[in-house]
Amino acid sequence: MSWLSRLLGGGAQPEPGESPREVTSEAPRNVLISEITRGSDFWSAFVASGAGGLGGLSENTARTLPAVYSCVNLIAGGILSMPVDPGYRSNKGDFVKLQDDPLWYLLNEQFSPRWSASSAWEFACASLLLHGNAYIEIRRDAFGQVRALVPLHPGRVTVAITPDGERLVYAVAPETGLAGSVRALDQDDVIHVAGPGFDGRLGLSVLRHALRGAGAAANAMQEYAARFFANGARPDYTLSTDKLLSQDAVADLYARLEQFKGFADAHRPMVLTGGLKVDPLSMPLAEMQLLEGRKFQIEEIARLYGVPPFMIGHTEKTTSWGSGVDTMGMLFVRYTLRPWLTRFQNELDRKLFRQGRRCVRFDTTDLERADLKTLMAAIRTGLGRAGERPVITVNEGRRMMGLADAPEGGDSLEPLPAGTAPGTQDGNSDAQPAA
Repeated sequence: MSWLSRLLGGGAQPEPGESPREVTSEAPRNVLISEITRGSDFWSAFVASGAGGLGGLSENTARTLPAVYSCVNLIAGGILSMPVDPGYRSNKGDFVKLQDDPLWYLLNEQFSPRWSASSAWEFACASLLLHGNAYIEIRRDAFGQVRALVPLHPGRVTVAITPDGERLVYAVAPETGLAGSVRALDQDDVIHVAGPGFDGRLGLSVLRHALRGAGAAANAMQEYAARFFANGARPDYTLSTDKLLSQDAVADLYARLEQFKGFADAHRPMVLTGGLKVDPLSMPLAEMQLLEGRKFQIEEIARLYGVPPFMIGHTEKTTSWGSGVDTMGMLFVRYTLRPWLTRFQNELDRKLFRQGRRCVRFDTTDLERADLKTLMAAIRTGLGRAGERPVITVNEGRRMMGLADAPEGGDSLEPLPAGTAPGTQDGNSDAQPAA
């Protein structure tokens, strides 16, 4: 029995059909205990507060913030919409897609019987964007082939370092409501995508670090605005009189004022007796800067995720990302999505394959696609015109347009004869002459 199995009380047993790798080194028994020390996720969830004494953010409270929700959905939605193509690196260094690789169905249609591919990618992206770490368990058959991928919530996973400091081991707790014991998985059986700040064991939790101040402030302002409007959006006021009121009279007055809270009773006439006068306190929203503060927090959260504010509906200010939709889409992929895609690709390559040449690629073509006029002009230039030698084949141009390959002659780089339609070698075919 490995040190981690003993650490977990001997309960780290593989499921039927699985063969997790064992770690035979010895290690202290307090590895899991260290996970609940000051500064850990456990500590932050139950004890620590946000910046300035504001309440700390959890995953659920962070999702109630429109800016956080929109940023996470935008990035996760962009990644889950991309096809993931298994392939290999050729001797020339370019990527060659394998058309019939069994991993294609696994990565694009169904991770496992419980998880469709789109839901799994969205879950993994949200885990990475909120917790700083995404975990996906790899389940292999008796021959070592990947048969299923199962996303794991970061709250269920404890990461430990082996005593020699060379490898990671993952202790996975059972899902809520399901019976079972903690399982130990070797790093080769877990796809662990870490966000910025990875220290060899974990990436930095976004909730505890990047969103600790901005997210807590946005949450506090959102709750304040809700309470403000729940009370009829009325400013505070003072009640004054020249007479001396007894404690019973003051208590009775407070009880009567409670009847005027909320939208339903906010505009009922208030009857005051005993010479009471109402003096409103002038504290309108403009002076409290509530609306301006909330707008700033939207920009702050968008900045933390590298998302242009206009892409989550904050269109108050102009953007420097260009004027065309195609340009903005290209820059969004290049500067926002590409770092996350690289993290996923790197971890998938080193965990799913045993060969250095095998790899996967996220196809960003649809998100970077130009408008039809620009696309057609680029394809026409690539196919060669005015006697220029083509740099792409007819079939490559047709694939850019989402069309099937030409019936014949579509893979040739030879210039087409004048008056010949793409996909034909001579003028004797049934195809109509090119315009």
